Amino acid sequence: MHFFLDTNYKESNNILILSKLIENWENEIVEFKEANNDYKQDKIGQYFSAISNEANLKGVQCGWLVFGVRNKDRKIIGTDYRETKGLDRLKQEISDNTTGGITFVEIYEVYPEVDGQKMRVIMFQIPAAATGIPTGWKNHFYGRNGESLSALSMNEQDRIREQEKKDWSKQIVEGVTIEHLDKEAIALAREKYKEKMKRPHIIEEVDEMTDEEFLTKIKLIINGQVTNAAMLLLGNEDYDVYFGAVPEASWRLYDSKDDVKDYEIFKIPYITLSDRIFAKIRNLTYRYMPNQMTLFPTETMQYDTWLLRELLNNCIAHSDYTIGGRIYLNEREDELTFTNPGTFLPGSIEVALRKNYNSPFYRNQLLAETMVKFNMIDTQSMGIRKVYKIQQEKYFPMPDYDFSVFQQVGVTVYGKVIDENYTKVLFENPDFDLETVFLIDRVQKHKSISKDAIKYLRKLGVVEGKASNLYVSAKVAESIDEKGRYVKNKAFDNEAYEKWIISYLKTYKKGKKADFIDLLSDKLSDSLSEKQKEYKVRNLLTKMKKKGIITTDSPNKVLANWILVE
Repeated sequence: MHFFLDTNYKESNNILILSKLIENWENEIVEFKEANNDYKQDKIGQYFSAISNEANLKGVQCGWLVFGVRNKDRKIIGTDYRETKGLDRLKQEISDNTTGGITFVEIYEVYPEVDGQKMRVIMFQIPAAATGIPTGWKNHFYGRNGESLSALSMNEQDRIREQEKKDWSKQIVEGVTIEHLDKEAIALAREKYKEKMKRPHIIEEVDEMTDEEFLTKIKLIINGQVTNAAMLLLGNEDYDVYFGAVPEASWRLYDSKDDVKDYEIFKIPYITLSDRIFAKIRNLTYRYMPNQMTLFPTETMQYDTWLLRELLNNCIAHSDYTIGGRIYLNEREDELTFTNPGTFLPGSIEVALRKNYNSPFYRNQLLAETMVKFNMIDTQSMGIRKVYKIQQEKYFPMPDYDFSVFQQVGVTVYGKVIDENYTKVLFENPDFDLETVFLIDRVQKHKSISKDAIKYLRKLGVVEGKASNLYVSAKVAESIDEKGRYVKNKAFDNEAYEKWIISYLKTYKKGKKADFIDLLSDKLSDSLSEKQKEYKVRNLLTKMKKKGIITTDSPNKVLANWILVE
């Protein structure tokens, strides 16, 4: 099968994958379907289970279900199956009924040109079953018998369940000894371990150990041999060539045209990576108004330090070091994007945000356990939830996870407000759970959500508009306006007015009574007449003079200005 490929087309890489699947397909891990109009969700779930299990048994990382290609002759004919938003919903629908809540790595819509006509093809990327855990659909396990869908045999189930989880981080780095590790990194590791343990007898025990005894105790050295985890966290960068694929991290700064303005590459030891890489980024003070009932803006750093460390250290803990590739921290104006090689083990971010979610396993078990001991990552699979919670408490947009690039996990963190109404909703509803905030965030970013989710948010009164054009509810903003008017009718206290006058004089150095009437007129109670507002300002100035806060610069009352007391 040959078809035209526009090399400038942003999805050209996915079309190349499609071409390879058609020309070199393995019938048990790739399935082609015409799926012209619709296809039963239950059947998709069964194929998901079967292809996931077969991919595991064949030792590959994923399989594919492809709509819009005829299976008989593998001719591209196109498909009308669901629109883009419907495909996004399908991820959650599959996750609800699979083992461990896993779902598609990604769903790609591509448009190869065949005989002068662009055809829509949908490529469902299905992850291999987790090591030792067969993938089920509605508690049934499926497999393939040639091209036929069938129950996964007991023998195949046993083969998956009996698999030994190969931990890259626990494997030995051939030819490396403790002399190839960084002494300062080991010293830092000892201190971090003692801080984490917080027990006098453990601290005393560690202090009495040699470096090799300490590293043996925490299993970074096994039978006198150095593990990948030890070399990654504590290794001397002069000896990183001992790795099969040298681990590296990179910081890149982009300008407004999305061109790289500056960059730096970082090597092992990774125990200090967060300190070294975060020294490069800008973390400015950000000011914003979370509601309309305050005279003064909220000030916060654009990025929470704990949040940044958790995300970067998660990249370290969960990277797939067997496939190479770098960890990247890409800095753009008001946002940071972290990427690492590998796949997202929970399958979808919705699964990871569930209150009772626990990862069935870690990709690098020893590395993850050691990073917990060094207080580098969260210990109970709650790190991602905490990252989202931090953004919620700041009334900031939720992080965005991106799995669209094959064998790569990306997450973008925002350092500014996107939609003021979203910020106001969060301010007014601090008790909303993360799942609800996640849905509202998708609305502010104009991303699709399910019909049930729309119905739920409408019931809460936080969204308006048609399902195809939802937006965060203006009614919430109106209700806040009403509260603001109520407060204005009550009037602010004198301390607030004094702060405004002081701020004015710090900026302009001097001012007359008329200036302060203009300044405070729209902030004084609406129940006051213009004459009463003038009296109010005059009394305020007199009281501030008696307090020694302000004075006049001339005895002539007509010519005098009000100024701050030095």
